[in-house]
Amino acid sequence: MTILTKDAILEKIKNKKIAISPFNKNNLGPASYDLTLDNKFRLFNLNLKTLTVDEKTDYKNISTPYTTNSLTLKPGEFALGITKETIKLPNNICGWLSGRSRFARLGIGIHVTANFVQPGINNKQILEIKNLSNTPIKLKAGTKIMQIIFETTQGKATSYKGKFAKQTSL
Repeated sequence: MTILTKDAILEKIKNKKIAISPFNKNNLGPASYDLTLDNKFRLFNLNLKTLTVDEKTDYKNISTPYTTNSLTLKPGEFALGITKETIKLPNNICGWLSGRSRFARLGIGIHVTANFVQPGINNKQILEIKNLSNTPIKLKAGTKIMQIIFETTQGKATSYKGKFAKQTSL
């Protein structure tokens, strides 16, 4: 397995093997592509005594959607966000989502757990955002908040058909 560099990413985009929409060449780094925060968020109900987690638990039942150009997270608060970009990958390229270090150093966890992007996806990426600092943090839509790192797979995977295969909203 190999991580794609800037030239390889551009070649895959040119050959329509990877699609990023909207695409901004200025978001391309040496071996990653910066993704921007959209203006859609979900905040979780803080009045729950206990949350039972199993295969039937749906985050939409315990959170409220918001559309706003800025969202302030209190210390320890958790929210979901979504990227402006839609990412489309072939069945032999996967991706890894990673917060940008400039924001991590401020105490923002951008993608707390599920950071793997399956081969064959065609969707926006959901961000698991946690304020790990002791200070309220304001998030602004349009910020290059995280990056995706592309990697070739060994063999070809079947196209991802899971629950979030074509997510375009929270």
